[in-house]
Amino acid sequence: ITAVAAILAAAACNPFHKTSNEIKVQDIPIGERWNATLATPSGLAGAIQIHGTGYIARDPSGSAKAVIHVSNATAGGVHPWTVRVGQCGTDNPVLGDLTAYSNLRIDNDGTAQGGALLSGPFPTSGSYSLAVRAAPTTMGMAIACGTPARPPPRTQACASPPARTVPPTP
Repeated sequence: ITAVAAILAAAACNPFHKTSNEIKVQDIPIGERWNATLATPSGLAGAIQIHGTGYIARDPSGSAKAVIHVSNATAGGVHPWTVRVGQCGTDNPVLGDLTAYSNLRIDNDGTAQGGALLSGPFPTSGSYSLAVRAAPTTMGMAIACGTPARPPPRTQACASPPARTVPPTP
């Protein structure tokens, strides 16, 4: 059993594994992202009910990348979105350069997705929020927001095992 565990650990920690320079959702394990579930603020209940998910992840350069997916929105809508420092409901600074965020354009099925490569390092602490705004001309009104949860601390699963001393045979 020990030998099988060692083989599996070695395969998981393969130093020759090559990764693409392009970030794809499937390339970023959930445990390495700040994940958020987006919902419409309670004050807008009954008027709109946008749902969504999003995350902040590290790209290969060490910068942060944000990705957002929304559903149940009005087809044809155009909605700005950003990651902000702080919790939902605050109007704190935008994480990264505002020009990195392209507007969400809602498809006929009420869905949209977007991504932004953010200037600056991947966050390792603090609180952030992914906010979808009503329209480019109504930036003050968030119609959906979610607070990303920080990923759990990384384990040392791929660390080298401690050296063992084998006693000499008599």
